[in-house]
Amino acid sequence: MSAASGALLAAVPARAAVKSAPGDMSLGDPKAPVHVVEYLSLSCSHCAHFHEDVFPAFRAKYIDTGKVYFTVRELLTAPAQVAAAGFLLARCNGGTRYFTILDQVFRSQGRWGSGQIKPIFLEIATQNGITEAQFDACLSDAKANDALSSRLEYATGVDKVTGTPTFFINGVMLQVGHTPTLAELDAAIAKALSKTGGRR
Repeated sequence: MSAASGALLAAVPARAAVKSAPGDMSLGDPKAPVHVVEYLSLSCSHCAHFHEDVFPAFRAKYIDTGKVYFTVRELLTAPAQVAAAGFLLARCNGGTRYFTILDQVFRSQGRWGSGQIKPIFLEIATQNGITEAQFDACLSDAKANDALSSRLEYATGVDKVTGTPTFFINGVMLQVGHTPTLAELDAAIAKALSKTGGRR
């Protein structure tokens, strides 16, 4: 992004109504004119579909170009203990590999039929430089589990989220449980930009 375009985006008075939440994990420029929040669960097949089929093009078009600041917030769907373990794994070692691990957990969903989830997650852990001992410690860490509980309380108590995936664009909730296409996100982002005076 050029200095001129950066100055343009910084001048846009966007996202005043969008507040950060506990444990937000984000990608992109915090000064981008549009803030997209996705509530997801790692055991949600629709979320996995979005991140495998839609997110790469969305990221290239909006996040990598400085137009969208993208934030993930966590929710648990059945089997909740598997989703929780995935999130705790993703935040292991300070969450430095958070988005990479999320992607790998989503892609592993097709292997869960055996019911043996730990070996799959441990494989993902080791691929990201996390030992088995560290993996076990992350999943059993009391503070990490309490922090996850606080994030879940925020999701249901403050943002009133009831299902996944749920998207907010500059604080406006889209249809709950609907997996948006890139074209639908294009339209929603264009609408948000029209309200901020930003440009696509």
